[in-house]
Amino acid sequence: MAMRETLRYIAGYIFGSAIFLFLIPFGLYKLSGYDKLWTDLELLQSGSVRYILSICCFLPGAFFMIWSNIFLFKAGKGGPAEGMGVSVSPRTQRLVTTGPYRYCRNPMVLGALLIYLSIVIFLNSLTALGALMIFSLSGITYLKLSEEKRLEKDFGDEFLEYRRKVPMLFPGIRFNK
Repeated sequence: MAMRETLRYIAGYIFGSAIFLFLIPFGLYKLSGYDKLWTDLELLQSGSVRYILSICCFLPGAFFMIWSNIFLFKAGKGGPAEGMGVSVSPRTQRLVTTGPYRYCRNPMVLGALLIYLSIVIFLNSLTALGALMIFSLSGITYLKLSEEKRLEKDFGDEFLEYRRKVPMLFPGIRFNK
């Protein structure tokens, strides 16, 4: 791999990490401050229930994010590949259908959404919850229109069969056309 390509991948991972690990959580935090402007309602009344639910979302979310990244590199010999059409990692050489990928086709996204949900619950913010729902729908649309098309192009019938059997995001939940 050329030095230039290696530097691009490093920059891509730094940029992606900055967005997903810092910018989005910070945005949810900032949005939570707007709740008092339009409502006095809270997401949950009990602080202890809120903290327990937050931890119950955060731990599996972090587990899925870490597990799926490691598994993709080991089993697929590559990474998430692209973000908005820019290559940020070496493309996977094999379609990964085992490990966390046997539960859903996008375990990294599932993990990230669980972590963001844990932040929303911790912040007790209806505004942040609304923003997370919009963000989630946008992300799912992006996955359908971009990533899944790329995987179909790269892996053909193997991906189509996998897509038919494994839910996109939520283990055990299928939304058929």
